[in-house]
Amino acid sequence: MKLVAVGTVAFDEIETPFGSSGKIVGGAATYIGLSASLLTPGVGIVSVVGQDFPQEMLGFMRQRGIDLKGLEILEGEKSFFWAGRYHYDMNSRDTLATELNVLIGFNPKLPEAYRRCEYLMLGNLDPAVQNAVLDQITQRPKLVVLDTMNFWMDQSLNELLRVISRVDVITINDAEARQLSGEHSLVKAARKIMAMGPSYVVIKKGEHGALLFHAGQVFVAPALPLEDVVDPTGAGDSFAGGLIGHVAKTGDRSFRGLKQGVVVGSAIASFTCERFGTKRLENLSIDEIETRRKEFENLVEVS
Repeated sequence: MKLVAVGTVAFDEIETPFGSSGKIVGGAATYIGLSASLLTPGVGIVSVVGQDFPQEMLGFMRQRGIDLKGLEILEGEKSFFWAGRYHYDMNSRDTLATELNVLIGFNPKLPEAYRRCEYLMLGNLDPAVQNAVLDQITQRPKLVVLDTMNFWMDQSLNELLRVISRVDVITINDAEARQLSGEHSLVKAARKIMAMGPSYVVIKKGEHGALLFHAGQVFVAPALPLEDVVDPTGAGDSFAGGLIGHVAKTGDRSFRGLKQGVVVGSAIASFTCERFGTKRLENLSIDEIETRRKEFENLVEVS
């Protein structure tokens, strides 16, 4: 298996000032898998769902080339569910409901081929689960990327710090970087976080783009101004899937390769925002990604 993505495969229900989704497919591993599989073959998912998860979506993921041997389906159980309402600025949101369901007691079991994956993406999930996955890896991947959030910093900091010490790249937003490091300056925050283990720190700033830090080097990726943002849910996961998917495709783990991955991830994330849930990712083409990648590059061209 070339690339393994760990995270939730779930249901969401989204409300924004401009519409509502009803109950739709979501989850970190869903967005990561759909994004990465656009760029590279050999993507597998580690997660758990209930009997209520739609077979049509599982069939589509298989058709996309995503391997589901690491997806556990619990008979008679319900899938993880999250409901949220976005404010007018589409950056802040309120959680309306969280139902853990199958995630309670989730103990991932990696298929043998997954344990020798070349690239590993640890999507936002309980750090104890992320560590359990790393404990099962028998051959060090070429690149391990971690996505996490402030909830785990509040609830499971020691377990999270253990995960951070074992990865190559961490992606978090600016508020989380400040909380994790205790530094207001994002430059100082990135330096402190790299001292915890990762070689690369990606700090996401939503509509203001993203920052990539590595060994004294900094890359600033812009955000593409969109006329209509329908639903930002899953944009961060799509970004992460695009980032690691691009690196897995090219094999370039240098600062240059990660810079390109950040731009590709940003391009895919911008598409995700155009529709509710995974709908835009389901019919996205490589040509569209390449066109938007060039649009991102034009934003910073000064000659």
